[in-house]
Amino acid sequence: MYDWVVLWEWVEIAARWTHVITAIAWIGSSFYFIALDLGLKKAAGMPALAHGEEWQVHGGGFYHITKYLVAPDRLPEHLTWFKWESYATWLSGFAMLVLVYYLGAEMFLIDPNVMELQVWQAVAISIGSLAFGWLAYTTICRVFVNANQTLVMLALFVVLVFMSWFYAQVFSGRAALLHLGAFTATIMSANVFMIIIPNQKIVVADLKAGRKPDPKYGKIAKQRSTHNNYLTLPVLFLMLSNHYPLVFATEWNWVIASLVFLMGVTIRHFFNSEHAGKGSPWWTWAVTAVLFLLIAWLSTAPMRTVPEPEAKLTGAALRFVAADGFEDVVSIVQGRCSMCHAAEPVWEGLHWPPKGVVLENEAQIAHEARRIVLQSGLSHAMPPGNLSYMEPAEREAIVRWFRSAGISGVEG
Repeated sequence: MYDWVVLWEWVEIAARWTHVITAIAWIGSSFYFIALDLGLKKAAGMPALAHGEEWQVHGGGFYHITKYLVAPDRLPEHLTWFKWESYATWLSGFAMLVLVYYLGAEMFLIDPNVMELQVWQAVAISIGSLAFGWLAYTTICRVFVNANQTLVMLALFVVLVFMSWFYAQVFSGRAALLHLGAFTATIMSANVFMIIIPNQKIVVADLKAGRKPDPKYGKIAKQRSTHNNYLTLPVLFLMLSNHYPLVFATEWNWVIASLVFLMGVTIRHFFNSEHAGKGSPWWTWAVTAVLFLLIAWLSTAPMRTVPEPEAKLTGAALRFVAADGFEDVVSIVQGRCSMCHAAEPVWEGLHWPPKGVVLENEAQIAHEARRIVLQSGLSHAMPPGNLSYMEPAEREAIVRWFRSAGISGVEG
């Protein structure tokens, strides 16, 4: 059933493409409205209930934008609601979590060197942690809704640091940082779904019924929107982290993830200050640079390794070891790939294995079977530029071996 590998890869590609597109739409609208909100100014001749206005130019035309803190006296027939960008981003992101980490748990989610987990246990921890994140965060916001918002952000940061550490104790390094990103993104999307949009609908309903809306709903929505603004950049970093072993496969990956949240705050503070006309706090870039250098230094800590050959193989890996042609594939991979994919690569210019993938022994090769067939059997992506001269017959041998295991793309 090796054809499932190709089909499953394209399902992942479609989900990832959708996720990126919707995330661009959500982040773009979020950044735009924060900048717009901070740039609003009072001007003569504005409507009585207007809070501020701004003139903008784009696409050959001029836009005159007016904001009402509660609502105007009369609502237009058509209102544009900015919500589906958030919903679609979360749904496509969760689909990616299922496709890659739940259905590929043995490869990407579980690391026996970190914690011995059954697949159902790892998935339960994953889903439960996302629910916990929203409950913890919204409780903090409700308790401190009228307090200094810096205090709220500090309390949230404590939760994020704890979750950074927690994920690193139960999941693989790659999954730990990805889950921290999903944890934060769930908070952000739930803010839109559970707080911001419902509050706006309450205001609209009051207006339609002839009642005066309570301004507290706008205040609460603004609080959550501001939090989303500061959390966006760290989430992007964490979602990209799985491509860089120096980020996720180090002893201090949870500290690195925690510091990334501080970088997100310093960067957004600079732009938010500029948009609000409060000057350009260039010191934030100095702080950001120091944090980045500290992260780079922490990344040189010892990298996590995949199980040694004597480690117990379970699930799909056992079937790959027993499949016809495995000995030939081991010889091919060790001859064509292991000079780069080694704990200590011998290829000039490489100081760590690409993507953290080590292919030095049978256990490691069986564990990475799906990647091997996708990269070197069904495509010619590896070796890059065919620098180690892998022959067509060798690629065919890899495909035959994978097919003989009778494992679908979901399992493998």
